[in-house]
Amino acid sequence: VQPAESGGGSVQAGGSLRLSCVVSGYPYSTYCAAWFRQAPGKEREGVASIDSDGRIRYTDAVKGRFTISKDNAKHTLYLQMNSLKPEDTGIYYCAADVIDYGLRPGYEYWGQGTQVTVSS
Repeated sequence: VQPAESGGGSVQAGGSLRLSCVVSGYPYSTYCAAWFRQAPGKEREGVASIDSDGRIRYTDAVKGRFTISKDNAKHTLYLQMNSLKPEDTGIYYCAADVIDYGLRPGYEYWGQGTQVTVSS
C-alpha cells in the first residue's frame, strides 16, 4: 500500500488548492484516512481526517476553509483548501489505515508528501 499525493504548489494568500491522494494497493473497499502537514521547524500536525463511515474531524486552524473527502471506489482522498494563509505553508502528507486515528499520527500507511507554499 503506497499513498501518493499530488496537487501541491505555490499560491498567494487567499487562493485555493486541491490535494489528491491515491491509496493504491489497499485491500479494503473502505478505510480511514487523514491529511497531516509539517511546517519548517515544527512537528507534524493533523489537519483533517475522515473515517470509514464518513465522520470528519478538522483541526481548529482550518475549520471553515478546508474540506476533506474521499472516493472509496477510486481509492482517492481529497483536501480542498480555500482562503489559504501563509501559515498553511508546509509539506502535506496523506495517511491511511483500517483503524481510525483521527488527527493522531498512528496511521500505518503514509505518502511521501507534497509541498504547499502560500505567499503573503
